Amino acid sequence: MKFKTFAAFVGPSVLIMLIFIAFPLISVFWQSFNLTQPIYKTIEVETCTPGFLTQTCTLETQTIPELDEHGEVITETTFVGLQSYRNVLELDRFWAAVSEGAWSKLQTIDFWKALRFTLMFTLVTLPLVVGTGLLIALCINNASRAIRGPVIFISLLPFVVTPVIGALSINWLFRGDGILTAFLEWWTAKDLALFAQAWTIELMMMFYRVWHVAPFAAIIFYAGLQTVNQDSLESAVIDGASRWQRLRLIIVPHLMPLIIFVTIIHLMDCYRAFEEIVGFSSQGYVISLQWLTYDFLVPDQAGNRSVSRASASAMLTMIGIAILLVPLLKRTWRDHRGTH
Repeated sequence: MKFKTFAAFVGPSVLIMLIFIAFPLISVFWQSFNLTQPIYKTIEVETCTPGFLTQTCTLETQTIPELDEHGEVITETTFVGLQSYRNVLELDRFWAAVSEGAWSKLQTIDFWKALRFTLMFTLVTLPLVVGTGLLIALCINNASRAIRGPVIFISLLPFVVTPVIGALSINWLFRGDGILTAFLEWWTAKDLALFAQAWTIELMMMFYRVWHVAPFAAIIFYAGLQTVNQDSLESAVIDGASRWQRLRLIIVPHLMPLIIFVTIIHLMDCYRAFEEIVGFSSQGYVISLQWLTYDFLVPDQAGNRSVSRASASAMLTMIGIAILLVPLLKRTWRDHRGTH
């Protein structure tokens, strides 16, 4: 009865959409508590050396997966509870490293290494994207009408480029004998190896993210600037307010809902950083949570994939995104209630 009342309230189309969105999440959530493995059997294989009179035969024991009548590997699924999460988090090694205060040991654990980079990457690039986007939007808004169209087009070019291609382009500029590497070596009179240590790779990744995403923020802010109350700005000019005061007291408060929107999108997108890892080939130095999930799904030498650990990693990533979004969503909800 309650379900029928809820369905009547939200409408059939909305209910179907919710089910469509929730089904993959529920599947991943359930898979994280189950372990699917092939069923193996032990057989004896006779191996004989070449020859007739001197031929020697030996029996070897081999373990191979069982196949069904169609030649497919037979698997079995076992409920393992939180074991997949324990395997991903490696809490024993984590607490041992924390108790010793050994940061280097903590960074040898894949999940915590990926979490450290993901959080730093997300939180460092956030103010840079918002600030750069607002600066570009102000430049577009103050440009004359004759050149405003070309300025908007040029500003959007970094965002139009496919993420992986953009990351590869920045990679080629700084790798080996790239143009920017050659310029920096000429300027500093030193040989540079920017891909030989983690911190330089991380800086280049952050530079790429800001370069790629700031145009999106800029076009959102530019649209918001068109709705700023011009009477308020003119009154501020008459009262002697400086450009900075007008920006801080009139423009930024007016754009705050859009700033929160851009922040939410950026947090969700950056916490799922993957293209940078692939484009910069940084797996040996820097990994992200999304790349770690992908790595679990790559088949090993035996063709097996860690689907359960990948599901657990994906769920932990979603929990992290939710934790970051809670303060923003609470503020949005509070502002929404205050306007009604």
